[in-house]
Amino acid sequence: MTTSAAFDRGASRYDLLVGLNPGYHQELRRAASALVERVGRRSGLRFIDLACGTGASTKALVGAAPGAEVLGLDASHGMLEQAEGHAWPSGVTFDHAIAGELDVDRLGRGAYDGILTCYLFRNVPSHRRDAAISEVYELLAPGGWLVVQEYSVAGDRRARLVWDAVCKAIIIPLGVLLDRNRDLYAYLWRSVVQFDSVSRFGDRLVAAGFTDVAHRTASGWQRGVLHTFVARKEL
Repeated sequence: MTTSAAFDRGASRYDLLVGLNPGYHQELRRAASALVERVGRRSGLRFIDLACGTGASTKALVGAAPGAEVLGLDASHGMLEQAEGHAWPSGVTFDHAIAGELDVDRLGRGAYDGILTCYLFRNVPSHRRDAAISEVYELLAPGGWLVVQEYSVAGDRRARLVWDAVCKAIIIPLGVLLDRNRDLYAYLWRSVVQFDSVSRFGDRLVAAGFTDVAHRTASGWQRGVLHTFVARKEL
């Protein structure tokens, strides 16, 4: 089963399962607020929510920037169907797109003030990850900001132990019980284990041309496991 197919299959139950994660929606709101604070609240803002999934991160972005234009992109048709089923204000649209294979000119090269991407880059194959980051860079207007929220445990023994324990004791069993979709939740565990370390991913952002790269970790059980990166496209 492909990654997109696994997400398609789990789309209808995905919100239920992630909602059981303490702090999940709070961290999405923190990431969206971090983006809007850096871009600045003003009229006419344009954002992309890359890997919008079922729309939870889109909701956080709309809440942080009322009235902004937001384009949600995702590789899973099933996830997009769930997202489009919610009520949205005017200016919020969705489209199918695969990171690492984006049509930058069709989407609008240099047309966006900010891009939010949550839980995307570990799903992009390592050999295409730099290309996916470069696409984001090209979509941003000069001075635009990128905020990335992602799990990373590489090189941190404590974080790896916590992630393994939570996945094997809670996430995977719940995925099997509520969704009969072990493939997806076992994949989510594995994708985090295999993802870049915090420093390696930060280096990728710098190599793509981003400046002012910084990161913070989450609170609660996700401390050291979940990270939010901020980066600016140079003027």
